Amino acid sequence: MADQTFTNVVNGELVESVSGETYDIIDPTNGEVYARAPLSRAEDVDRANAAADAAFDTWGETTPQERATALLKIADAIDARADEITRVESKDTGKPIGLTASEELPPSSDHFRFFAGAARVLEGRSAGEYLADHTSFIRREPIGVVGQVTPWNYPLMMMIWKIAPALAAGNTVVLKPSDTTPASSTLLAELCQEFLPPGVLNVVCGDRDTGRALVEHRTPQMVSITGSVRAGMEVAGSAAKDLKKVHLELGGKAPVIVFDDADVESAAAAIAEAGYFNAGQDCTAATRVLAGPGVHADFVAALTEAAKGIRTGMPDDEDVLYGALNNDNQLQRVTGMVDRLPDHANLETGGRRQGSSGYFYEPTVLSGLKQDDEQIQDEIFGPVITVQRFSDEAEALRWANGVQYGLSSSVWTKDHARAMRMSKRLDFGVVWINTHIPFISEMPHGGFKHSGYGKDLSMYSLEDYTRVKHVMSYIGQ
Repeated sequence: MADQTFTNVVNGELVESVSGETYDIIDPTNGEVYARAPLSRAEDVDRANAAADAAFDTWGETTPQERATALLKIADAIDARADEITRVESKDTGKPIGLTASEELPPSSDHFRFFAGAARVLEGRSAGEYLADHTSFIRREPIGVVGQVTPWNYPLMMMIWKIAPALAAGNTVVLKPSDTTPASSTLLAELCQEFLPPGVLNVVCGDRDTGRALVEHRTPQMVSITGSVRAGMEVAGSAAKDLKKVHLELGGKAPVIVFDDADVESAAAAIAEAGYFNAGQDCTAATRVLAGPGVHADFVAALTEAAKGIRTGMPDDEDVLYGALNNDNQLQRVTGMVDRLPDHANLETGGRRQGSSGYFYEPTVLSGLKQDDEQIQDEIFGPVITVQRFSDEAEALRWANGVQYGLSSSVWTKDHARAMRMSKRLDFGVVWINTHIPFISEMPHGGFKHSGYGKDLSMYSLEDYTRVKHVMSYIGQ
C-alpha cells in the first residue's frame, strides 16, 4: 500500500498533476506498491514548458559566475543531505544502500562542481580578421528550453548528467524521469529550488505518453534522452519534424577483450565486479567477454568462481554487490534471454530468479555462444556475463565491432602496442585498457552507431548544450 506521494516541480512549486491522476510506484525488492506519482498529461507539460520559457528570459542572461555559484550551492546541499538522498534512491531502485552512498553520491555532487567551473571557462575561436576590414568572433550561447528524459537504472546520476551542463550553459529544463523511478528526481528538483529561480528546473512525472508530449512540444529547442535504442529512434524522428537539436545516450553491448597475456585471475575479478555492479543494468557493463584461445578455459573457470562468490539481496545487506532488477518487465527480459539459451551454449552458473518476491536474479555466466546469437547481439541489461573464444586479434576486433552498439569497450593485455591498435580500431566511444567502467567528470562519455550521439560529462557535454553564433563587424574606413 502506498505510504507516500511524489509531486511534480513546476515553476518553483510542488504540484500535483492538473487532472489529479496518479500511478503506482513499485518497490523492486518485494514487488509491492510503496508510493504514487503524478500521471502528467499534455497540460502539465504545457505548464512546465511555459515556466521554463519564461525563466529563460532571465536565467539565459545570467553570468557564468552567477550560474556557477548556484551549482556549487546545489553540490553542497547534495552532500549535506546525502544520507536522505541515498535512502530515497535505494528504496526506489533496490540498490544496496552502502554502495549507493559510496559510488553514486560523491560523483553526483562532483559533477555539479565540475560544471560550475566549466561554465566559467567556455572558450571559442579567437577573434580575428579573416576577411580584410572585417573582425569576426564566436559567441557560444544557451539554446533555450531543453526537454530531457532520464532512465531507471541510475535515476539520480543520469538526471545530474543532463541538468548540470544544461543549467551551466544558461538553459532552462523540463525533465521527465522514468515512470518506475521518480523519487530521487523529484527530491533533487525540490532541493534545487532553493538555489535556482522559479521555472529554471521543472520535473514532470508520468508514463511514455508524458515523455512523448515533452519531446513533441514546440517550446524545447533541444531534447536529450538516455534510454533504449527504440526510444532514441522515436525521439530523433519526432525531433526531426520540428528540427530540434537531439542528444541521445542509448544502449550498449560492451566488448571486453581478454588477450592471452592478461592476468586471468585479476581480470576475472575486475570484470565480474564491472559486469554485475548495479545488477548489470548499465549500458557500459562488462557483460560481453571475448577471451583468447590460450586463456579462455581458465578465464571461464575464474569468472564462474568469482560469480559464485557474489551475492545479491536487500539494500541494507552490506555484503551484497547488487540488488533487485528494477521492474518485473526487466526480470522477464533477463529470464527469457537465459531460458532461450541455444543448445550449443553452456550455463556455467546462475540462470535463475532468486526468491519468490522481488525482482532478484542470480549472477550468471554463459559460454559457448556464437556471434549471431541474441544473447551476444542484444542488450540483456541484467547480471549475465557471456564469454566467447576468439582465435586471433583480427577475429576479436571483428566480433567486438560486430554489434549495433558503439558505447564502450575494454582491452586487457600487457602488450602496449596491441592496446593502442585496439583502442584505435574499436568502434566505441569509450575504450578502457586493463580496467572497465570508471567515469570522471573531466572526460566525455557517449557512443557511436545505435548507441546514439552527443556526449555526457566533460567540456564536450557543456558545448552540446550551447549554440554557436558568428558575429562579424566591418572595421574599414
